Amino acid sequence: MAVSATHSLPHHRHTPSPDHHFLSPRVPLHNDCISDYLTMADPVRPTTPDRVSRSSFSSLRENENTLTQDFTHSKLSSYVASDEEAVEDSTTHHTTDPKPSPPINTRELDMIQTQTQFQPPVTKPNSRLLGYWTPADSFRGWKEIQVKGKFASKSFSDLKILNQSWSPPPFPKKHVNKNRANPPGEAPIERLPFEILTSIINRLVLDIPPNGVTRRNIDLMSLLLTSKTLHFATLESLYSRITIPHSRIFHKFLTHIAAHPPLGTIVRRIDFCHFNPSQLFMSAAERSSARNLTSETLLQCLELTPHLQEFLAQEYIDDDLSAEVLQKLFLGLPRLQAVDFCGCSSEKFKKAFTSIVTPDWPTELSIRRLSMHKCLNLPSAVFETILPRLAHVTHLDLAGTRVTDAALAAIPETARITHLNLAKCKLLSARAVIDFLTNHPAVKELKFLSLSTDARTHQMLDVQDVTELLPILPKSLKSLSLKGSRMDASHIDLLLPLTKHLEELALGRSLKLSDVNRLFVPDAPAVDKKDEDSMDVDEEPWVQPTLKFIDLSDFWGTELDLPYLFSRDCVILRQKSEPLEVVEIAEDVFKRVSKSHGALKQIGWRTSEVGSRGWLVRESLSGGVKDDGCRAWKMGAESWGMRKIPVAKAEVGGMYGFMMFARKL
Repeated sequence: MAVSATHSLPHHRHTPSPDHHFLSPRVPLHNDCISDYLTMADPVRPTTPDRVSRSSFSSLRENENTLTQDFTHSKLSSYVASDEEAVEDSTTHHTTDPKPSPPINTRELDMIQTQTQFQPPVTKPNSRLLGYWTPADSFRGWKEIQVKGKFASKSFSDLKILNQSWSPPPFPKKHVNKNRANPPGEAPIERLPFEILTSIINRLVLDIPPNGVTRRNIDLMSLLLTSKTLHFATLESLYSRITIPHSRIFHKFLTHIAAHPPLGTIVRRIDFCHFNPSQLFMSAAERSSARNLTSETLLQCLELTPHLQEFLAQEYIDDDLSAEVLQKLFLGLPRLQAVDFCGCSSEKFKKAFTSIVTPDWPTELSIRRLSMHKCLNLPSAVFETILPRLAHVTHLDLAGTRVTDAALAAIPETARITHLNLAKCKLLSARAVIDFLTNHPAVKELKFLSLSTDARTHQMLDVQDVTELLPILPKSLKSLSLKGSRMDASHIDLLLPLTKHLEELALGRSLKLSDVNRLFVPDAPAVDKKDEDSMDVDEEPWVQPTLKFIDLSDFWGTELDLPYLFSRDCVILRQKSEPLEVVEIAEDVFKRVSKSHGALKQIGWRTSEVGSRGWLVRESLSGGVKDDGCRAWKMGAESWGMRKIPVAKAEVGGMYGFMMFARKL
């Protein structure tokens, strides 16, 4: 901050060296007369009084390091043509050059005085000690100031010379030794708040193993050995989310938390979705003989992780989910919020689950996100017992299960379901599903709804059911699947309002491609010449749909008119359909389309496939806009068209990735 011209007290302590000359902050001097001016002195000045006895301005010395004020500039300027003796000093103490002062150049002194004038203080108009210097009345601007015998210009170098005499001295820079090592625990990264430091370290965590038995999280291992601060912060990231790709990792993890129980209290998630027993063992019997992952060791693991919040299982460990393990999950972990039993359908799993489900369970369970995706053989009694106790459920995946109308209706009204998957639930009736979606308060904020069926084996919704269903769907919906239902052209008008907020839409059977085309372009206005009043009706403005993904996999064989799809009359693959990026097609249609790479590339599309599913994918949107596909409601998934609800926010992979994007249903 610059110091005002009227202030003579700088805000910092400045202790000059004995051989350093200071300039007046108010007087512009020529370089060749600075030394003469600074050494002006009265040859008969008396001796300096004792420094201890003085408390006024005269007690200040340039070599007094303890003083907080520096009056060097004011003291020097006060002796220019001085008529008042403020200090009676002898010539015994000098802090400047002790050599005799040369005679002053009177011509230069007269020039200095004509260029400046002294303004005395208002309270002491006769004092020459207190006050300040200002340009003289004859001052005609910077152009008229002579520097080194010539008029100064506005160049930077000349103004810099003037600044040395008219501005206060620069604040001394603090010398920083860059080579000096930080003391333990004082490195810049160690001084960060713990929340920020943990967020940085979390960037190094690998949820998906690089491949089977390869070491992972090596960077985290290195951080553990860096310092105590980083060690503590890294433990939080390393143990909060545990991914188990094979049984040897599980055994190592269990050994660590058994030897150090406090580590078990950090664990929030145990993830088996990447588990593959064939990576280390050739058969299940060989894996069982290793005794790394068994129902006993799994139960021990749950006992050592009392703060567990997410348990993600899958079909490869269903035999190890004993009755004791299931009992611990549902009733022994009060903080558990998410459970996934994707694909668990072994006979052992069925018997264990049936044995623990009893009417004397507590009225409420802590679970908020539950996936029973493809738990094919669990009896209906399991769902009729569990669903009424999910008072706060938000994510519910019951695809392929034996859930009944009674179990669905028994979900508490306090639930707030945002994700609901009822795909291929053959025991559910269309009437019960429509009544549930219409009247139940728990589904008023749905974001994901799947009512898919395999049209070759089962149909839940017919034309009338779809007509009744579409108007009652909430505006919060982002993904809707009607795959396998019977539809007709009249449903397009009912779907149009939904396409203004939907991002994923799976259509059913019996539609034509020309009907689907109406979702992306407005219908031509039909004017009846006989009805004059029809011209006065204001039509609603067209709003572009928000669809990013559309599923046409129920258009089998010749039902998908490929010549029309690539014609100019159809806009599905044209720029007018943006932001549409992905079109799913049936397996037999994909084989035909994949042979036309040239035609697809010409209009900016390509093919993509995984497992038994195939898509047409737009290369890029107009204007270079890129969309990575990340959405909060997708819980970490980036691809479009997922068919399994994730119950934990994580990268998609392993068995869950296969169920989401590689299987038909």
